[in-house]
Amino acid sequence: MKFKQSVFTAAGILALSASGTLADDHLDPPTEVQRLHTMVAEVSAGRIEADIRKLVSFGTRHSLSDTKSETRGIGAARRWIEAEFKRINEGCTAKLEVYTISDTVTGRRVPEPTEIVDVIAVQRGILDPDRVVIMSGDIDSRVSDPLNFTDDSPGANDNASGMAGTMEAARVLCQTKFPGTIVYAGLSGEEQGLYGGRILADHAKEKGWRIMGVLNNDMIGNIEGINGVVDNTTARVFSEGTRDNETAEEARIRRFSGGEVDSPSRNIARLVDRLADDYIPNLDVMMIYRLDRFSRGGHHRPLNEAGWPGVRIMETNENYNRQHQDLRTENGIKYGDVIEGVNFDYARKLTALNVVTLASMAGAPPFPADVKLSGAVQPSTTISWDIRGDEKERANLKGFRIYWRLTTDAQWQWSHFVPADTRTHTLENVVVDNYFFGVASVANDGLESPVVFPGPMGAFDSVKAAE
Repeated sequence: MKFKQSVFTAAGILALSASGTLADDHLDPPTEVQRLHTMVAEVSAGRIEADIRKLVSFGTRHSLSDTKSETRGIGAARRWIEAEFKRINEGCTAKLEVYTISDTVTGRRVPEPTEIVDVIAVQRGILDPDRVVIMSGDIDSRVSDPLNFTDDSPGANDNASGMAGTMEAARVLCQTKFPGTIVYAGLSGEEQGLYGGRILADHAKEKGWRIMGVLNNDMIGNIEGINGVVDNTTARVFSEGTRDNETAEEARIRRFSGGEVDSPSRNIARLVDRLADDYIPNLDVMMIYRLDRFSRGGHHRPLNEAGWPGVRIMETNENYNRQHQDLRTENGIKYGDVIEGVNFDYARKLTALNVVTLASMAGAPPFPADVKLSGAVQPSTTISWDIRGDEKERANLKGFRIYWRLTTDAQWQWSHFVPADTRTHTLENVVVDNYFFGVASVANDGLESPVVFPGPMGAFDSVKAAE
């Protein structure tokens, strides 16, 4: 497939703002962005299948496996991923900076000091490059014994599917220059204790990244559940409630103002849900109000623990016979995470869901900051906010959309658009006691940030996270 290239330059944004229809403050921005439909169409199930098959061909990708062989083990796999990102870069409009990061670790599942290596590809933003969104997949795999690093461990769905989706997202999105930075991450050591995510979190702090969101993709290719359900039309998004690093004072504010279900991670999940409805045919998102599956973990967690918002995107119906299993047949049941368990078109849909979410967040203007709410014992509600950045960073700002919903509803129900110079707005005859509120920044072409809930519980641009 030949990609259609798109150059989202600062000059182009300023010209758009100065010319005609989209820059007219009397007109709302479009609610549907045709460019996102084009990106969805460019995601290829065939390329995802080829990448999954290549990753499976390394025999095992266990984090403790061979690092010297060119054909087998974690070393060969991560070198191929790095080389593939560099090959992708050759055809990019927005160039990728490809490199590895690592640390030597020991732990319960790493009995001897072992180097854990992540592969990183950075697509730097052209207006606000320190503002970062991340898509991640896991490189490593395992069988029944978490310390068995010699037997075949194909890891086709867990998690070659997420890694292949991350690479395919890079192929599609690197044809467009975005205001913000997108990082594509292949993380190792997940099965041994989420080490790759911790290494990435330390690296992000060192680089001074302002992470606005993490999309962790872990198992995006299975449609046949252990419960007997076969379903290629739904996906799950897991998100934490209150931040792990919430202070006692922030907890006190939340107690009286709400926000238990409006953390930045939850509002990323709401954005993912809305974008699925608008742009991904035949896919409905199930938002799950948990950090991860019950008593289980994924690579977004270390980023959450560092203070940054992030979600886990994955299949709805898991098949435990194909997860963390030795390859075998018992009582007529085939066990093991083999290629036959992956539905490539379903992996394409979930990859496309990531693509439109990354494009929306990286393509949005700077997110609203210092959002505040007032209106006690009044018939109306006033919401105010600020926005960071200089004139260049704000060149893409069309305005803001104020959202509100009933406190028992999962998704935003009503909205009102205001122009770019607005920093406060009163919703007449909307009683503050009865609803939850938030505000999103809106780009000239209609792309939006996630909704930012008032107070520290909803803030995305957290200083603490980058310290």
